[in-house]
Amino acid sequence: MADQSIPEARAPRTPKAASKAGSKAAPEAASKGEVPLNAGAGDDASRAGVLSRRRLLGTAGATGLVLGAAGGAVGYAARPAEATPLASLGAGQVMFHGKHQPGILQGLQARGHLVAFDLAAGAGRKEAAALLRRWSETARRLMAGEAAQQGDTDVALDAGPSSLTITFGFGFGFFARTGLEKQRPVALDPLPDFSSDQLDKARSNGDLWVQIGADDALVAFHALRAIQKDAGRAAKVRWQMNGFNRSPGATSSPMTARNLMGQMDGTRNPKPDEADFDRRIFVPQSGSKDPAWMANGSYAVVRRIRMLLDDWEQLSVKAQEEVIGRRKSDGAPLSGGTETTGMDLEKTDKAGNLVVPINAHARITRPDQNGGAAMLRRPFSYHDGIGADGVPDAGLLFVCWQADPLRGFVTVQRKLDRGDALSKYIRHESSGLFAVPGGAAEGEYVGQRLLEG
Repeated sequence: MADQSIPEARAPRTPKAASKAGSKAAPEAASKGEVPLNAGAGDDASRAGVLSRRRLLGTAGATGLVLGAAGGAVGYAARPAEATPLASLGAGQVMFHGKHQPGILQGLQARGHLVAFDLAAGAGRKEAAALLRRWSETARRLMAGEAAQQGDTDVALDAGPSSLTITFGFGFGFFARTGLEKQRPVALDPLPDFSSDQLDKARSNGDLWVQIGADDALVAFHALRAIQKDAGRAAKVRWQMNGFNRSPGATSSPMTARNLMGQMDGTRNPKPDEADFDRRIFVPQSGSKDPAWMANGSYAVVRRIRMLLDDWEQLSVKAQEEVIGRRKSDGAPLSGGTETTGMDLEKTDKAGNLVVPINAHARITRPDQNGGAAMLRRPFSYHDGIGADGVPDAGLLFVCWQADPLRGFVTVQRKLDRGDALSKYIRHESSGLFAVPGGAAEGEYVGQRLLEG
């Protein structure tokens, strides 16, 4: 289980000392989680005033986080981080180095960017290694609340780390471009076609994939811009998508996230304290068919799923609940109980009908209905505007993690393809599958064992 860190009170970055910002952090075991400004211009006196206030907030924020952690366990991946005062959000820090890459086990983040790159013509293994080295150093610095090493834009100048995470993965085509076909995992073979797919190839796949998440929109954008600039001439953006979730602290207590259909989304996510969690989500260090460089890594399936909200919102609440198989108000199964109560798939009403319909989404996606298949969902919602016809382009940037996508995502999606009641109200518009290696050790960059092995 990855460590999420709580920093000590930290002085803010200043234009003169941006590269020295950030602070040491004390590690705190954490994991969160259905399937489903620039300070800029001003004289020295005014600048000192900003710094004084920022130091005060930094101290209050760090204290708030420590008290929150002492009060109870932090939630798991599809749940928000423990509710904390808003003034403390910027102080949250996640470590870059570790057994697993950041951005997998941490709680849902308020703002996210998903971006895929293709290597430039003529770029190969050498250029890819240099790029991953630059990206890893930038990620390490930004996640610590420091400025980028070169050409920092100052967008996040007066912000803390805001629980920033940056995650890197490799697509199918990356291995041919770098002459590393023999190191390409079998699990990275292209996903099969599904009948519900309406995929835009221009917004699918890619040689390299980057996931950025933070609890502050400016911090997330700052990281996105730094990663794009670091790509230089080695790679160009293939596609990029922006997402969001509820901000930590927006509810009176930690709650499972809701998606744009208003449904709780993530109730039955596998939890790190389950005995078989690592086996389902991460590639083991030994005894696996995967190449050695994938040890402690995972596979990310990324899908842009448009929600047909105008159609969905015409349904009564009762009809919506029957599509999902859970109550909209509290996420409890239609068979009764609370959100975490096990679903009784055999329960019938007085007329003898199944209380949880046979094609309900929550029934079909249950691991025990799919040979134990499980995946860790860590999505973002998105809204890309309203078309000329008045229809919103909105939905879910679906990101799920698993040790084997054939046993995880593919198994469940094939089952959904054969009769999921929800499929009438969604449309899969883009897709990608990426091999995400384990975390980088101190002094390493992500993917080093592949590119220099």
